[in-house]
Amino acid sequence: MYLSRFYLPLMKETPADAQIISHQLMLRAGMIRQGAAGIYSWLPLGYRVLKKIEQIVREEQDRAGAVEMLMPTIQSAELWRESGRYEAYGKEMLRITDRHDREMLYGPTNEELVTEIFRAGTRSYKDLPKMLYHIQWKFRDEIRPRFGVMRGREFLMKDTYSFDLTEEAARKSYYKMFVAYLRTFNRLGLKSVPMKADTGPIGGDLSHEFIVLAETGESQVYCHRELIDMAVPGSDVDFDGDLEPFVRERTSLYAATDEMYDEKEFEKVPEDDRITARGIEVGHIFFFGTKYSAPMNCVVSGHDGRNVPVQMGSYGIGVSRLMGALIEAYHDEDGCRWPVPVAPFHVGLINLKPGDEESDRLCREFYAKLQGAGIEVLYDDTPARPGEKFARMDLIGLPYQMVVGPRGLATGHVEVKERHSGERIELTPDEALDHVTGKIISALVPA
Repeated sequence: MYLSRFYLPLMKETPADAQIISHQLMLRAGMIRQGAAGIYSWLPLGYRVLKKIEQIVREEQDRAGAVEMLMPTIQSAELWRESGRYEAYGKEMLRITDRHDREMLYGPTNEELVTEIFRAGTRSYKDLPKMLYHIQWKFRDEIRPRFGVMRGREFLMKDTYSFDLTEEAARKSYYKMFVAYLRTFNRLGLKSVPMKADTGPIGGDLSHEFIVLAETGESQVYCHRELIDMAVPGSDVDFDGDLEPFVRERTSLYAATDEMYDEKEFEKVPEDDRITARGIEVGHIFFFGTKYSAPMNCVVSGHDGRNVPVQMGSYGIGVSRLMGALIEAYHDEDGCRWPVPVAPFHVGLINLKPGDEESDRLCREFYAKLQGAGIEVLYDDTPARPGEKFARMDLIGLPYQMVVGPRGLATGHVEVKERHSGERIELTPDEALDHVTGKIISALVPA
């Protein structure tokens, strides 16, 4: 993409109402614009990152055996009355009446709707187990939306729902999602810590939230040091195998947010291994048995021919929230520092003197060869001053910068900058192309 054709409305000053770094940088780097309190438009640069996060989430759900579908944003109030949650959910639910006076709602979650879909098409235990998921926009009428996309009212969520015949089988589905979540966050470049959690309005008796440590996190976190660097299963993980020992190993060490904190239990952790920090919730999983299937009559015939309510779980990832978490984890005083898999572009190609014949020729050559290798390039072909070009590229945080100009070409060199480390090296054009291509392609291969 040529920068002269791209839409990138940067802001020189930090907005006064942006309290945390992710909100500040998303506004300054032209990723989002606020339309109303807690509601944002996703501009081209931010939307590219959002779609890449979404795709990694999707790939790991598919790998774990979940099947994608899409449910609407608007739901019938009658379904929520069946489950008993319509009045109980509270003011966070946006209730709507259509022109025929039918009560509707903008879905904050989808347990009721997916239960109705499943009960309409499933009759026998032979059809189980199943896991269905979708990635859809949701709305919760937060009383105080803040921190940009970290606590907005409209947000993009991935929701998976599992359906099993027995509690034992349902827990196996839970373990699959537990592992899939660890893999997802690891691929995004985030170290997540699973912590036992309150089930809240979703219900059930088994729940974990996945926390990324960050100074601006909303939750206070207490955990065992070993949880931070525990290995994550590789791409060869057998999701149909016995995952319980793996999950139990990672839940045997103490980890809790302030909601579930137990001072006496935390004091049992050796003092040198105690970590107290702030954290951001990026995912939450629940097993709630027959909480929805029983009142909504979502049943299947069992082995003995008798109807039994299915055992269910739900598993959420805040896709748009993850973008804020990534910036909180990867930034410096100059701007964002995107990991390669989620970067809006992999390379920022900077032409220091557009109109110079040799600079233009080499930039066009780099652009074509990088694109041909599957590498996404943002080519700064604008007439801006070099300092402005460098500051802009640092702000938007592309993993690599390739700098081409007459002075370097006079000695047969171009400059390559790695944004994460800040390292700058001078290489011949062929060396620069090979160096950047190799680094990016290796970083794009899932672990």
